[in-house]
Amino acid sequence: MSARILVAEDDEKQSRLIRIYLEREGNAVQVVADGRAALERARSTKPDLIVLDVMLPLVDGLDVCRILRTESDVPILLLTARTTEEDMLLGLDLGADDYLTKPYSPRELTARVRALLRRSGKARDAAQPVVLRVGELELDTARFEVRVAGRPVPLTAKEFAILETLAREPGRVFTRAQIIERVFGFDRDVLERTVDAHVMNMRRKLETDPGRPHLLETVYGRGYRLADGSDPARP
Repeated sequence: MSARILVAEDDEKQSRLIRIYLEREGNAVQVVADGRAALERARSTKPDLIVLDVMLPLVDGLDVCRILRTESDVPILLLTARTTEEDMLLGLDLGADDYLTKPYSPRELTARVRALLRRSGKARDAAQPVVLRVGELELDTARFEVRVAGRPVPLTAKEFAILETLAREPGRVFTRAQIIERVFGFDRDVLERTVDAHVMNMRRKLETDPGRPHLLETVYGRGYRLADGSDPARP
């Protein structure tokens, strides 16, 4: 299984646990802690599946489910401490695809996620290599290999994760905060200059001239992007 999953859960321990188990399955996981952020992130990133807690601040999870269901058919797995049949039926009536009550086993959650992804046709066989190609850059996410113009480039785990984040949406500008969220998760000790240091090291390995990068571009005042080669004004 390999999919983009959005987790909306305001309990940090729970969301960290969910992230760990879903990432072990090979998924790319984003986490938000309130309903408003869940709506915004679902609209901007269009995940393959959403794990949605019912009791969210700002916008209730049931309202998030109802609103999203009018906009897309993304599979939604509801998490809740409410255990009555009426609560379960309400969630399903609002458009949820499945319902899991707390406390739950993380293994059961991942099994439910796998089933929903299979049912929706959005699951991919993790045994098949996922190769991202952007211009002369090639990332094999299954083999953890990077090549530039056929030349193998050794990267650390964090460097690879940053590059993969950029390569999945070439040309898109990612802020340092967005990179931290996607790559480092709940490690709150990570500073934005840590991202800068990783990018500097990556440029030394990837670029012909690290002082004039043509792959990993800085967008001043915003963040970083991987050049997609479509802009003739770029070097």
